[in-house]
This record gives sequence, structure tokens and C-alpha cells, in this order.
Amino acid sequence: MEYAKRLISLMLGASLLSAAMPSWAVVDSPGGPAVLQMNFQPPVTQIAQQIYDLHHLMLIICLVIFLAVFGVMFYSILKHRKSLGHKSASFHESTGVEIAWTVVPFLIVIGMALPATKTVVAMKDTSNADITIKVTGMQWKWGYDYLNGDGAGISFLSNLSTPHEQVVDSTKVKNDNYLIEVDNPMVVPVNKKVRIITTANDVIHSWGIPAFGVKQDAIPGFVRDTWFKAEKVGTYRGQCVELCGKDHAFMPIVVNVLSEADYKTWVDGKKKEMAAQADDPTKTWTIDELKQRGEKVYTANCAVCHQATGKGVPGAFPALDGDPVVNGPRAEQINVVLNGKVTGTMQMPAWKAVLSDTEIAAVITYTRNNWSNKAQENIVQPAEVLAARK
Repeated sequence: MEYAKRLISLMLGASLLSAAMPSWAVVDSPGGPAVLQMNFQPPVTQIAQQIYDLHHLMLIICLVIFLAVFGVMFYSILKHRKSLGHKSASFHESTGVEIAWTVVPFLIVIGMALPATKTVVAMKDTSNADITIKVTGMQWKWGYDYLNGDGAGISFLSNLSTPHEQVVDSTKVKNDNYLIEVDNPMVVPVNKKVRIITTANDVIHSWGIPAFGVKQDAIPGFVRDTWFKAEKVGTYRGQCVELCGKDHAFMPIVVNVLSEADYKTWVDGKKKEMAAQADDPTKTWTIDELKQRGEKVYTANCAVCHQATGKGVPGAFPALDGDPVVNGPRAEQINVVLNGKVTGTMQMPAWKAVLSDTEIAAVITYTRNNWSNKAQENIVQPAEVLAARK
């Protein structure tokens, strides 16, 4: 009776506690991980399907070996134990057994290696691609450049779309995909072979989409490639799968697979958007225009390391607030932003291939006139950045 009362009290306390806590409904992520997922994500490419089938084949082979070996072992232990009057045999070797335990594992390994090798070779066959996209990893975002095929010339950056303040604030309401959604996803057409060329401009990253069966390291100074051919329209999600720094967890990958007609519509719209955003480097901007645009560039590209306050991270990323380079001659800061800088263990990436002349001029102007900074040379025009590139 006493135990029953305690159990009722415990259940009542648990129910009251759960009622007092906020309720979060965890749901499957379309194109991403599922709740209580026990297997691979559903494959949408032939390579992913082959990997899926190989996984099950290897499990079956291992299970058969396990049952055979332990079955014989336990049978021998139980049926030939001393309590039944059996005595241990005395022998030194058996040529037949030695040949068997050499040949049988060899045949098993060959049987496992042949289909696996076929899949690995197919994974590296990037020939005859319909579209080639260069993927550049950087702390902590992805850059996409469409090199050939439909969409050639399109270029954009892909960031985590959820603001950092919202990510770390537990009181903020978030959607189900707040850590695996981006502002600019990669977009490709269905049933087209897409070659992915990977590299990085700072540390090692790794681009991967589980549903495609694709994972390729992006290494600074090296070019690697892989491919996929999505057979189903939809949104597919992945993440950087190489530990790349403090915000490694906030570097998602999203690929939208569209029908051919929808893809052409996206290409046309993206090219018009890029044309509209193209800046004339000879234009003279006012300081207020540059500061306003520079704040957006800084928030999207610089605040992750140097912080929104400009204070940086002691021991990891230098502060821009009060920095002598920011407050000194503008030529030196232009050079650092364009070409990067290495100081001890810290590395500032080069932004000349990522940002336009106007964006670099704007972000430099913003930093020289923000926080406590009051640089004498307080404005940088795009023409100065263009000249510094040469």
C-alpha cells in the first residue's frame, strides 16, 4: 500500500512538472533527419540507393557469420562439456581446417569488395556532367559558383538564415528547421548530372547531403570533385561534416531540386537579380550610403568572428573596435580585407573573390565609423578597392 502511494505521488509530480514546462513538438525534417531515425535517409540518387543496399548486404553477411561462428561455438560447448562425460581432444593441426579458414574468409571478403568497389568507382565518375558547380567552404558559410551548364555565371553565398541571437536565446520561438535552413539554397534540376567541385578559403570543410549519398571534403589550396543526379523533386538537407571551428554546427547545406521548367525560371530570375545588384565601381557614394550597406555586409560576413559589437573573441579573433589597422591609413585595411592576413594561429580569409568592390568599400567604411572608431580617412570608395586589386 505504501509503495502504491509513492508511485501515485511520483506520477502526479511528473505530470505537474511536464505541464509547467514548455511544449515542443518534434517532427521529421523534410529532406533531413527524422525523429528516432534508425536507418539511412531515403535515397534519391542511384549512388545513394547502392550505398543503402550495400549497407544492408554487409549487415546480412556479418549477421550470418556471427550466427555461424557462435552457433558452432555454443553447440560445441553445450554438447561436448565435461559433465556429459566428454574428454578434450588432443591434436596439433588440421590442414583441411587451416585451408578452410583461409579460403572461406577470402571468398567472403571478395564477395563484399566487388559490389563496394563498383559503387566507389561510380562515385568518382564525374564525366559528362550537365551542370558544374564550384562549392567553396568558409567560416561559416558556403559559396556557390555555377561554372557551366544552365545557370552558368550565377554566384551567391549561403548562410544559416536564423539570426544568431535567436539561435542562442531559448525564449525565442523557432521553427522546426531553424538550424538547417539557409537564406540561399543551392538549386538544381531533377534528373540532371551535377558535378560538384569543392575547395575552401580558410580551413577544411566537408560538403555532404545524406539523401544524395554525397560527402566531399573542401580543402584550402586543393580542388576535389564529386557528383549527384537527384531523381526526385524536393528539398534536401545536410551540414558541414568536418569540424571547422566554433560555429561548425551553424553551417547547414540545403539543395532544392526543381523540375526542369521551374529550374529555368529560377535561373532567369537569379540572373536578373544579380544584374540588378551589380554595382558600378566608378560610382561615388555618400558616407551614409556606404555605412548603411556596410552594416549589412558586416552582419552577413564579419560579425560571426568579430562580433556585432566589434569586440572580437579574445585569443581567437581580434577586435575591430579600436584596432590600429581600422583607424589607420585606409590602404592597409583595404589590402587586409582583399588578401587576408595570418597572425600567429589566427587567419583572416581573403575576401576579394567573395565580395564586390562596392561591398568591400562599404564594410570598410562601416568599421571605420562605427563603435568607438573615428578614423581620419573615414570613407573608402569602390574605385579605391578596384585599383587595389590590380
